[in-house]
Amino acid sequence: GILIVNEQQTIVASNDKANTMFGYPSEGLNQKHISSIIPKKSHAVHKKHFQEFVKKKEKRPMGQGLDLFGIKKDNTNFPLEIGLNPFKLLQKQYVMALVVDITERKKAEQAINHWFQIFNESLNEIYVFDAHSFLFINVNRGAQLNLGYDIDELQQKSILDVNTKLSKESLQRLVYPLIKSKKQKVEFQSYHTRKDGSTYPVDVHLQLSMIGKTQVLVAIVIDITELKNYTENLEKTVELRTQQLSDALKAEKKLNELKTKFLSLVSHEFKTPLTSILTSTSLLSKYTLTEQQEKRNKHIESIKSKVKYLNAILNDFLSIERLEAGEVKYNLTEFSLSKLINEVIYSVSGLLKEGQRIQYPKNIDGITLTFDERILALSLSNLLNNAIKYSPEGSNIEIVVNEDPKMLTITIIDEGLGIPEADQQFIFDRYFRASNVLITQGTGIGLNIARQHIKNLGGEITFVSTVEEGSKFSLFIPTSKE
Repeated sequence: GILIVNEQQTIVASNDKANTMFGYPSEGLNQKHISSIIPKKSHAVHKKHFQEFVKKKEKRPMGQGLDLFGIKKDNTNFPLEIGLNPFKLLQKQYVMALVVDITERKKAEQAINHWFQIFNESLNEIYVFDAHSFLFINVNRGAQLNLGYDIDELQQKSILDVNTKLSKESLQRLVYPLIKSKKQKVEFQSYHTRKDGSTYPVDVHLQLSMIGKTQVLVAIVIDITELKNYTENLEKTVELRTQQLSDALKAEKKLNELKTKFLSLVSHEFKTPLTSILTSTSLLSKYTLTEQQEKRNKHIESIKSKVKYLNAILNDFLSIERLEAGEVKYNLTEFSLSKLINEVIYSVSGLLKEGQRIQYPKNIDGITLTFDERILALSLSNLLNNAIKYSPEGSNIEIVVNEDPKMLTITIIDEGLGIPEADQQFIFDRYFRASNVLITQGTGIGLNIARQHIKNLGGEITFVSTVEEGSKFSLFIPTSKE
């Protein structure tokens, strides 16, 4: 969710995701005081922190090290993370807050904490140690009690210091099938030695796991001195709990990987335009004379352009979410094709490089369509943006329109880099970018979104491309009202 807040802590703009997140209708948050979505107990301290933040004017995450909560319209609260980005517009100070609902992550963390508590408080002995050095990484409370060592003492030891019946070579032979993925588990019986020198028989169940990139061995150890009669039942219980703990850890790891990939993409795409906005904003304050209006206008246009670019990226991310959730509602209306194409070309004209020209299609004044006008404009804008971005200065970009009784075809022809043949099968995949444009700014999601929308409406997007010669992308739009 995105909120724009002024110095009076009034919300002056919010996107649909933010409104939905806090339980408000579209634009329902606008003109509300920020305190309406903050728990009452936090009002006083938030006001103080907000004033200090505005003075410093440095972007940062909010409430580092703290658990933050938002209040929905129905007075229920939910956990969230907030990134704060100050900016100045028309001599007024604003703060852009990027709000992330972390309810699902908190549930995952609670699950992990639950299973870790089971791990630590179990009276069964559980050991986690390095698969190669055999040094302990973690030992649960049950093992500490039975051995007579505390955790600090054990973290200075290896499994061989506890299991004195095993040599390093024999243990290496035991774990070899696990390391080589020939077995999922190794079972054996041995003896453990306590701190006081006494020994006791144990049944050991050894499995290979991972902590980050480090291979570790998880040993489930059962003292069979008194439990020999029901070892089998206990083994099944411990094994089940171990598997559940492993599953919870894998789920958290996958969640973190997805979050990292997403944040990396967002930060990469936001960094350049935000830096440009900050630079232009700083320079604006230096041009105070009337004769410097042209310079001011230049930086204002730069800010508008970058904000428009950021808004497009955010709209793409929101489009992905709506498409995956099946929440996109299409609005079929009748409209003039020439009017739409004129508007699209006007919207992208500011991106044209030196000497680039867009050739208008011929004989389209009488063509009308019954289609989702917004989706067609989005798709054409994406194709024209790509043609401009990946074509050199002084090149032509041609729009060709062909109509027959069943289908309207709009083709964008450029003289750009082209797409390597090996990459062409993946070009509509989400986040994929061709190998010859990796250093050019982009998210790799525009084509994916455009094609999904067009296919949902009964159309298609295809292309042909040759490296160093250019590409032809064609939009096929059904003309039958049915």
